[in-house]
Amino acid sequence: MTRIFVVGSYVQGLTIRVPRLPALGESLVGSGFDSGPGGKGSNQAIAAARLGAHARLLVCLGDDIFGELALQTYAAEGISSQHVLRMPGASSGVGFVNVLPDGENWITVDMGANMLLSPRHVRACAAEIAECDILMTQFEAPPETVAAALALGKEQGALTILNPAPARRADPAMLAHVDVLTPNASEARLLLGLPPADPSSSAELAQRLLGLGVGAVVITKGAAGAFLMTADMQRQVAAVPVAAVDGTGCGDSFNAALALALGEGKSLLAAARFAARAGAYTACHRGVIDGLPTRAQLDNFNPPDSAR
Repeated sequence: MTRIFVVGSYVQGLTIRVPRLPALGESLVGSGFDSGPGGKGSNQAIAAARLGAHARLLVCLGDDIFGELALQTYAAEGISSQHVLRMPGASSGVGFVNVLPDGENWITVDMGANMLLSPRHVRACAAEIAECDILMTQFEAPPETVAAALALGKEQGALTILNPAPARRADPAMLAHVDVLTPNASEARLLLGLPPADPSSSAELAQRLLGLGVGAVVITKGAAGAFLMTADMQRQVAAVPVAAVDGTGCGDSFNAALALALGEGKSLLAAARFAARAGAYTACHRGVIDGLPTRAQLDNFNPPDSAR
């Protein structure tokens, strides 16, 4: 069983479906409100556990109702609460998700208690991290905490995976501890300090990131698949064609499946193909948690005929 330690985040997702982008100052009427557990780290831990990994999660929750809901979710998913920290006086993270008819979305987040996760908390988990095959983290924690997690994971011999979202410019010293970096194209540009409209290709962005010490780069491109680059390989992985209904959580599903496959000894190319199937499965379902597949569901997944 692949052992994955996630240094992550919890964000309660508040989702509403909207017909279009709003104009500045407009109050736009939506429908289909839903509230559920989220946060990239939490989603990735749950997704990995459902796919068959032994997943452990380090996360900070507030002492509010959303924190209670998170604990209930972890209990239901078989994820230990040993490193789930409740922070007195703090609010749990909250994300406001707007979903368009084609499944695309935009999200605004208040990270709340997640920003109290510290390097000290990471170091307290050194023994557990040493027992794991994979260490995963994201940018929904303070920069110094993410850096400490990657450095400790590398020191303890784990394969380190960084999903750099929400994107920010990264310290090259931190990137040198990353074995597999999984940005989308926009995040790759922000990591490098480039403007959003920079015309660099995926290959050019990946090459620059490798030059900062990253072991491998996997640039996710939604319906266009993913671009992979290492020092001696570059490949394009096709997306699985589906009739997407909700893009929320697809990246988390992709990252968890990629980590699991790498932990099982698959090549980066084979792992990315497996991860693309997981992301496509999630895109076919409304809501994040409901869209995270079990291993059996993913193995039996066949895209709808209408999407082929």
